Amino acid sequence: MTNTQPIRTQPTVRSCPFDPPEEYRTLREQEPVAPVTFPDGAAGWLVTRYEDVRMVLGDPRFSSKDTLLRRGGAGTYDAPAPPPGNFLALDPPEHTRFRRLLTGRFTVRRMRQLTPAVERIVAEQLDAMAAAEGPVDLVQAFALPVPSLVICELLGVPYADREEFQRNSATIVQLNPSPGEFQRAQVAMRGYIRQLALSKRDNPTDDILSELVHSGELTDEELAGVGVLLLLAGHETTANMIALGTMCLLQNPEQLAALRADPSLMDGAVEELLRYLTIVQLGVRRTALEDVELHGQQIKEGSLVVVSLASGNRDAAHLADDPERLDVGRPHSPHLAFGHGIHQCLGQQLARAEMKAALSALLDRFPELRLAVPVEEVPMRDDMLAYGVHELPVTW
Repeated sequence: MTNTQPIRTQPTVRSCPFDPPEEYRTLREQEPVAPVTFPDGAAGWLVTRYEDVRMVLGDPRFSSKDTLLRRGGAGTYDAPAPPPGNFLALDPPEHTRFRRLLTGRFTVRRMRQLTPAVERIVAEQLDAMAAAEGPVDLVQAFALPVPSLVICELLGVPYADREEFQRNSATIVQLNPSPGEFQRAQVAMRGYIRQLALSKRDNPTDDILSELVHSGELTDEELAGVGVLLLLAGHETTANMIALGTMCLLQNPEQLAALRADPSLMDGAVEELLRYLTIVQLGVRRTALEDVELHGQQIKEGSLVVVSLASGNRDAAHLADDPERLDVGRPHSPHLAFGHGIHQCLGQQLARAEMKAALSALLDRFPELRLAVPVEEVPMRDDMLAYGVHELPVTW
């Protein structure tokens, strides 16, 4: 295959709320490195197979740096430099400085130490939910408060301020916010974190933001950028996984029954839900720093490449035992839900701990939990970077 003309846009239309667009299956089988045109008119490449996604994300010939983005070899993309502290848009050695500073604060050991606090928060939210006597919106009653409370406690952000930062974060993670709205939300979030960090110089508390402030290794603007990233990622993604994972289990009663019959399956069920649902719905972008050949396609230096995590996680070449099927008893197999390479999700152990605690307690507390509306009426987050549900009416 040598055709380098964009012939399609990135698939976005789903026929099932739990599956990526069906076109990805055809692409994996017939054209795993496909030329595409993106919504802004840019030409680039879409990578859909598991091993190829891993290769691109782990290969230093592909850059994460926004300032290096090219548009189909047609010259430099006129993008502003990423704001200070946005290490997701940096390459080594700049990225390494931030990652090294943060990694020790999200270790498996530290997340295990946090588990009792997570379980306490889960129990308190379930008590409040039970008192409401249903039906309730599981997103607002449970799925969103749990990770929000946890990340606020971990970072040292007052939970009382949640309406402000959740409103701004909802704008930032929209697929197509207006430039003005996006900019205002970004400025507001950064300003909020900057002022909070400054207050911790004189009045430190036992939290990550205080630790970063007193490390002396970050400027005020970098502190604001790092804090925004951690706050956004710490509640948006996990909230979506808890709600969408619950909906998925309710729509797969045989899997839900297996999980209720054997709670020891929960660790594996969390991994399977992460793989099966993969909420990063439009992929992860990189820029080729040099010419690279992949599956017979010549990816030119400066070309934009987008890898589909959701497609890679459904690749039968990687997972031979029917990857299109949810199986909470599936033997563990590596997946791409948290990405791969140096940018792999920093908070993945926290997300796992929250999902396990939340789903375990929810299913135990409400054995008759069910949707309160037909599944077709559940509003999906097709308009957001992180897929999920806007609302999930449930009763019991």
